[in-house]
Amino acid sequence: MSKDKILVIDDESNIRSSLQGILEDEGYAVQTAESGEDGLRLLEKQNFDLLLLDVWLPEMSGLDVLKRVKPGEESPLVVMISGHGTIETAVQATKLGAYDFLEKPLSLEKVVVTVQNALRQRRLEVENIELREKTKTRYHLAGESRSIRKLREEIGTAAPSNGRVLIYGENGTGKEVIARLIHQQSRRKGRRFVEINCAAAPDEVIESELFGYVRDHVPLAAKDKKGKFLLADGGTLFLDEIGEMSLKTQAKLVRVLEEQEYEPLGSAEPVPVDVRLVAATGKNLKELIAKDKFREDLFFKLNVIPLIIPPLRERKEDIPVLIDAFLRDFADEYGKKPKTMAPAAVEAFLNYAWPGNVSELMNVIERFVIMVAEPEIDAAHLSLLVEARELEVAPGLAGGLTLHQALEEYERHFIHRVLTRNRWDLGRAARALGVEDEHLRGRIKALNITLID
Repeated sequence: MSKDKILVIDDESNIRSSLQGILEDEGYAVQTAESGEDGLRLLEKQNFDLLLLDVWLPEMSGLDVLKRVKPGEESPLVVMISGHGTIETAVQATKLGAYDFLEKPLSLEKVVVTVQNALRQRRLEVENIELREKTKTRYHLAGESRSIRKLREEIGTAAPSNGRVLIYGENGTGKEVIARLIHQQSRRKGRRFVEINCAAAPDEVIESELFGYVRDHVPLAAKDKKGKFLLADGGTLFLDEIGEMSLKTQAKLVRVLEEQEYEPLGSAEPVPVDVRLVAATGKNLKELIAKDKFREDLFFKLNVIPLIIPPLRERKEDIPVLIDAFLRDFADEYGKKPKTMAPAAVEAFLNYAWPGNVSELMNVIERFVIMVAEPEIDAAHLSLLVEARELEVAPGLAGGLTLHQALEEYERHFIHRVLTRNRWDLGRAARALGVEDEHLRGRIKALNITLID
C-alpha cells in the first residue's frame, strides 16, 4: 500500500527540512515548497493527503493559498502553521476549511500527533465516500448458488493482492459491484475507488478523463485537470467496458501499466502513480483481438486474475434471495412496510429469462414496491403493472406506423400478455399460442420482450 502523502509549504528552509525529516521517519512521503505559488503548482499535478501550510509566506499568504485549496473530496486536509498566531487568524483559517492550527516554535511531538489525527480524519472521509457509493449498489453478491459461492471465494483470494483483475459478465450482472467488493476487501480500502465507463466517454474525452491535462492544452480552461489515474493514486481505478476503448488510448494505457507513470495531455512532465487496475467487459476480448480491435499486450496485462460473473438465468436458485433483499432495501428507501412475494409470482420470476440480469430484477422489484399497495405481491400484479403500457398499443397503431410495424407491435404485446398469464412458463405459453417452444423463444428474442414492458 502506498504511503500517505504530505506537502509542507514554508518559506523557512530549516522548518521545511525538520518537518520533512521527522515525518519521513514516521513513514510518510513528504514533499516541500518554499512559496504558495510553488505549492499550488505541486497541488495541481499531484494528490496529497495533508498540507502543512505556513500562514506568513512571501507574496501569496498561506490564507490565500488556503482559499485556492477548496474543501472537497479531491483536496487535502490543511493544517496551518504560524509564528505569529492570533485567535482571529485561527478562526479565519477554520472558516476557510483548515483542519487544525499549529504555532511556532513547533513541538515535533505535537506535529506528529496532529498529523496522525488529520490523516485518520482523511481516511474516515474516504471511507464515508466509499460507504455512500456502496449503498448505491444495494446488491452485495447475494445468493448461495455454487457459482456465486465460488466467485465470493475468488474475490476473497484476489482482493488482498495487488494483481490486476479482469471481470467478465453480461450487462446488468453487477461488474461494478464486484470491483467495489475487491476494493473494499483490499489493502487499499482506505483510499479512493474511482471509476470510468469507457463506453460512455467519446474518444476525444476518454484520454483527458484518464490522464488529465494542463490548462494551456485546452482553450478557455481555467486550471489544470486531474485525471482519473491521479484521483485514484494509492487506490483502485475501475475501467468498465474496457472493450470499448480506442486503440490509441489502449496504447497509452499499456505504457502507464509498464512504467507506472503518465503524462497529462499537453505536458512532457511524467507523473508517477500507484494504482490498482480493475477492468470489466461484456465482450469477448479474444474475438476483438482477432479483429485487431483490442491490443493483445493490454489483454495479457489486464487478465492477471480473471473473474466471471454468471448471468442470472444460470443461477435461478439465487432469484428468491435477491427478491427478498431488494424488497427490504426498497421498502427502507421509500419508507414502506416490507412486502412479501407469493409463490406464484416467484414462480413467474423463476421462469423468466432475465436478459437484463440483476439490474433488471432490481428495477422490477422497485416498481412493485412503489406501485403495489397490498402487503403481498402475487401473480395478478404482473398483469396489473403492464396494463397501462399495453393500452398504449391502440393509439400507437394509428400513429403513422407501417403495416409491418403495427403487426409487430401488436404481436409483441399479445405474446407478452400470454406469457404474463402463464407466469412466464415458456411451455405453457407456447401451447396457449399454438406454437413450438423454440418458435416462441425466437419471437421473444426478436421482439425484445421483457418482464415489464
